[in-house]
Amino acid sequence: MKHAGSCLCGKVTFTVEGDFERFYLCHCERCRKDTGTAHAANLFSSTARLTWLSGEELVRTFDFNNTGHIKSFCVLCGSALPNIQMDGTLLVVPAGSLDSDVPNRPDGHIFTARRANWDAGLENIVGFDGLPDEDVK
Repeated sequence: MKHAGSCLCGKVTFTVEGDFERFYLCHCERCRKDTGTAHAANLFSSTARLTWLSGEELVRTFDFNNTGHIKSFCVLCGSALPNIQMDGTLLVVPAGSLDSDVPNRPDGHIFTARRANWDAGLENIVGFDGLPDEDVK
């Protein structure tokens, strides 16, 4: 399977050829800091191939204190981008970086004991198709 992706500003584009073996939603503190959200949503593959189509020179990779907590991003817009980990044996792709449909459903939530205190019952909160009608301040 072939997947297309890009950063928010569109300067970095890429393809991933192959299948994703796992899809996890990670609630650890580091992933929350990386994303600014309740969890990271990452696809994992030991066999898929990443090809940068444009903007590879704009991609930076940050390894938090050499712990293996790795994030790649566009230096222009800050969007999360794919990276290669575990000595080149694991491709990690932020699900939101894909422009094509994600073929997998998440396999599970991980590090749930470390989730944010406000990250409970979010499916029960009212939803809007766009911005709410009232002023947002």
